[in-house]
Amino acid sequence: MLPTPDTSHVPYQRVYEPAEDSFLLLDTLSSPSETAFLSSRFASPSPSSPSPAPLVLEVGPGSGVVIAFLTAHASTIFGSPHVLTTAIDVSPFACAATNLTVSKAVSENTSTSGFWTSATQGDLVSPFRPGSVDVLVFNPPYVPTPDLPAPPPTGLQALKEKTTFEEDSHLLELTYAGGRDGMETTDRLIEALPGVLSERGVAYILLCAQNKPEEVKGRIRVMGGEGKWKAETVGTSGKQAGWEKLQIVRVWR
Repeated sequence: MLPTPDTSHVPYQRVYEPAEDSFLLLDTLSSPSETAFLSSRFASPSPSSPSPAPLVLEVGPGSGVVIAFLTAHASTIFGSPHVLTTAIDVSPFACAATNLTVSKAVSENTSTSGFWTSATQGDLVSPFRPGSVDVLVFNPPYVPTPDLPAPPPTGLQALKEKTTFEEDSHLLELTYAGGRDGMETTDRLIEALPGVLSERGVAYILLCAQNKPEEVKGRIRVMGGEGKWKAETVGTSGKQAGWEKLQIVRVWR
């Protein structure tokens, strides 16, 4: 069941609401092919030598519906409830909304839930230790724009009841503006993957047609030397003028 944010809470009024890209991530991550892949990748070799619980991170969770779904249905998606989940966002409103959404989803799915930690305010994966993340999910700001918006100013570093029109506009811009080719933020995240992902780590990144996904996958496949990384499209939202409108790209060693 899809978590339903309670928009009466202040944090939800200033975050990215679930849309087609969110639903594509949910459909892809819960598909038979991906649940089989994830269950196999994080399975313990034997009952006597259990593997460490995987750490699942969503970068830029917005309202939190994706990480809430992964947490609430950990047993189905990962083959075990022994999963730790967390999220990170530059917006304090997104962090607060995500904590509310995940907590509600977990309370409604206690028999299948993993273990939620909390959402952290920060820039991409900067607070995480090298090699600490096992599954990374990223629905980036992917719309091509002339420039990237600046990080939230001091006045938006903490929750508050009232915001100005300019502050609301800035928060909205952070959710969609991707800079050149819509890829400036995504490129930073891709560059960080070799450092932050564990050896068994896998990332799911959403791209649109304007992001030139075939070129992006080609760049990933030669990171660190030919053949070290794999990048394949594992979910699509259909075609428009011959191009896949949205794609979910799985990245792994």
